Amino acid sequence: MKKIFTTSALLAAFSLQAQFTVTIQAPADFKDQDAILYTLNGSKDIIFSKEQSKNNTWTFKYPKNYMGMMKVYFPGSNNTFNFISENKNVNVKLETQGNKVKDIVYLDEANSVMSKLQEGSQKKELILPALSQIKEYYKDNTDFGKALKIEISRLSGNADGIDQTQHPFVYYYNTNYAKYLSNDAAKKVSQDDVINFIDKSNDMLETSSLLRPVLVSYLNNGGNTNVTGSVDKLLDRLKVETPRGQTVLSELIDVFDAYDMQEFKDKYLNLAKNLKCTITDRLATTLKSNANVDMGAVFPNNKFQTATNTTAKSLHDIKADKKIVIFWSSTCSHCETELPQLLAKYNDLKSKNVQVVGLSLDVDKDSYSKKISAFPWVNDSELRGWNSSYVETYNVHATPTYFILDANNKIINKPEHVGDVLEYFKLK
Repeated sequence: MKKIFTTSALLAAFSLQAQFTVTIQAPADFKDQDAILYTLNGSKDIIFSKEQSKNNTWTFKYPKNYMGMMKVYFPGSNNTFNFISENKNVNVKLETQGNKVKDIVYLDEANSVMSKLQEGSQKKELILPALSQIKEYYKDNTDFGKALKIEISRLSGNADGIDQTQHPFVYYYNTNYAKYLSNDAAKKVSQDDVINFIDKSNDMLETSSLLRPVLVSYLNNGGNTNVTGSVDKLLDRLKVETPRGQTVLSELIDVFDAYDMQEFKDKYLNLAKNLKCTITDRLATTLKSNANVDMGAVFPNNKFQTATNTTAKSLHDIKADKKIVIFWSSTCSHCETELPQLLAKYNDLKSKNVQVVGLSLDVDKDSYSKKISAFPWVNDSELRGWNSSYVETYNVHATPTYFILDANNKIINKPEHVGDVLEYFKLK
């Protein structure tokens, strides 16, 4: 019995050590009550929990080890900010104005160190090339030449001075960013180097936010004519049935979707669908988002928030022979060009009993309201930008994105541009 008690005590002690707290403080005039904490898996934000303010302070207790990027989102005001965890307490103070976050003060050591390194890295990539060019016009023995030389030397330094044992994630992120993603990294790193990095890296790869940009750089390195060869080489090494292999496969499917590389998206989406192993949550999310918008699938219903030009409570409540669903934004330049073309044919569409439903990925209420005043069709928005539920539910990667539904809300067409919409209804 004593042995069992001792083991239990050790497990309890380990559990307490593994837990850390994220504390966020805001000024008294910051009106949000709710805050949502996210972790990261590849490029996907994963909701951990939602907390309410107590005296304008939010406290999240994280129950296990986590090293990587985190995010807090305030849905009431659509404020978001990022920070890191090194499995130690995080303490952040927000400076706000008009219910908007204007500055973030990191009070814990890890985030303070990371913030300073990020600021230095930005200066290095933006300022160093310019200073190097200017230096050619000044002699080293002049006062300005000496000052230039000192500043160039300072900015040329890297994160090697970070103690890896004290700040493992800060060291991991900055070292690998410099090696694989800095301005001149592409000239020095081969595809084999990237494959080795992805294959041998620890779990911080998934939580670091580096995976997606490293994969894009890897594909660019292989060239447009060898995409399949590059992807197959990578997946063969990783073994696509493994958790990392599935995460990489999921990221690649999303990359191909975002860059409109339909042939490659279809190829690797089919590979994912045909896997016989246990599917990870990360890949399952990608499969579900894509299945939701397959041709012939019933378009998932959406409960309206504050819809205009309708008394319907949800998308499925709208009765029409056909529906055109558009995901758009008032800040989208392509939307600015395309939606007026749809507006010009709106009466013709109505005569065919076709209803248009615009679901906006806007953030600013005033901008959204001003824009929809010109649109007589159904409009709605969560006013959460790319944090909107639309993004994952309907696999939206860009605006505008169009779907045409039949009377039973089945997807019958996925036009790429407004011209395709008008051509489908013979209005072009």
